[in-house]
Amino acid sequence: MALDSPELPAGWAAEPKWDGFRAAVSTDAGAVVLRSRRGTQMGPTFPEIVAGTSQLPEQTALDGVM
Repeated sequence: MALDSPELPAGWAAEPKWDGFRAAVSTDAGAVVLRSRRGTQMGPTFPEIVAGTSQLPEQTALDGVM
């Protein structure tokens, strides 16, 4: 339900989404690939993740929430 104001109708409640983004990262031949569950390239959005994972050994694959 989309609302124009932060006031919710009686009986409704809301809370922020805290769980982040699920992604898979892999390294191969010096390249780091960070993708969403749907296959969308996420590297440009999270350059700090790409930079950190570039230090992992070749052919590493990780799945997680950031």
